[in-house]
Amino acid sequence: MTRNHSTGGPSEAAFDLLRRAFDAGWRAAQAAHCLKPHFPPHLAPPPAGRAVVVGAGKAAAAMAEVVADRWPGPIAGLVVTRYGHGRPAGAIEVVEAAHPVPDRAGTLAAERILDLAAGLGPGDLLLCLLSGGGSALLTLPAPGLDLGHKRAVTDALLRSGAAIAEINCVRKHLSAIKGGRLGARAHPARVLSLIVSDVVGDDLAAIASGPTVADPTTFAMARDVLARYHITPPAAVARHLARAEDETPKPGDARLTGVENRIVASAGLALKAAAGVVAAAGYRPVLLGDDLIGEARELGRRHAAMALARQAEGARVALISGGEATVTVRGAGRGGPNAEYALGLAVALARAPGIHALACDTDGIDGSADNAGAVIGPGTLARGAARGLDAETSLAENDAHGYFAASAGLVITGPTLTNVNDLRIILVDPLE
Repeated sequence: MTRNHSTGGPSEAAFDLLRRAFDAGWRAAQAAHCLKPHFPPHLAPPPAGRAVVVGAGKAAAAMAEVVADRWPGPIAGLVVTRYGHGRPAGAIEVVEAAHPVPDRAGTLAAERILDLAAGLGPGDLLLCLLSGGGSALLTLPAPGLDLGHKRAVTDALLRSGAAIAEINCVRKHLSAIKGGRLGARAHPARVLSLIVSDVVGDDLAAIASGPTVADPTTFAMARDVLARYHITPPAAVARHLARAEDETPKPGDARLTGVENRIVASAGLALKAAAGVVAAAGYRPVLLGDDLIGEARELGRRHAAMALARQAEGARVALISGGEATVTVRGAGRGGPNAEYALGLAVALARAPGIHALACDTDGIDGSADNAGAVIGPGTLARGAARGLDAETSLAENDAHGYFAASAGLVITGPTLTNVNDLRIILVDPLE
């Protein structure tokens, strides 16, 4: 993490505490901690036949590494993860592909994963390792569509400010593998999905677009999402959605009777771990929830008001929240939702003393940038101004990344190999 103060003292100590709390949060959701209870002989009896592993997401390779090391018996398969997130996983092949806009490597991996599922019988087990990012990485266009069509729609949705559930609703209906289709293809084999959740509310059908989960959404709902955000899709996509052929498997589909989906890690783990760190440092943790959504800058402004109110009461607290903020891109700048939240927070705090904050994505990637998020403190706006930057202008241009890069406020972790969504921590010290 780059400091946004050049001197020591309370600010430096606050930034160190914020980073330690964030690190504790994402480490609590690591595969090594959360997978072991779900292996034989604990909760998952070994199959009579073959055990085949497939998976997708930013945590997929780390999960596969743990499975390969600890599964009691022969196991093989294929998982796909984001570029730079690969890990050696023994007999389980790891493929890297693009995220958030899919590429050909993800398509080829998805084809192979679907073929592995189709080759299983009633005595076999398909072990699916799913995590956030899996929707873009597990990309296999429906018949009549190609990768270019999916890229165009995905990019438009990401820029529109659509919620991840809305984006995934569309993705499922442009896919040959999402929305329960992978689970249905494995029938009659047993399917066990172990899932690291990056979705508000841990909705199984939304995580990685639910490849092994019955899909409650429809073609009509996908069309409505595009209309809501005024997105005109490629003609082939419009025709595909209008025809509404080959609907995704719905609840009660007989092909999914042998499927079990288990959440093994979620945002609550990260918030609890972060709370433990700040409590040990003398702050009273106040958990605002792990399901906060909305425009990032507006969420930052609301939290600034809460922090100032707590400070006026003389409280020494840490406001901790999770969830997934969104950004509606209107400017030409660069910056993910956590950096935009942090900049909105800094603007609203208006250089208030005694308040420091961190906003980061637990996967180490804020949107599509190279940082996890950003930190702010009483000196953030002054440091930006000293470099010729105006925070309000940067917000208008959606250029929070540029602002924090210049003012030494970016948090850099590299890939954490997990993903339980955003983690935001505001340290509030009473005024002397």
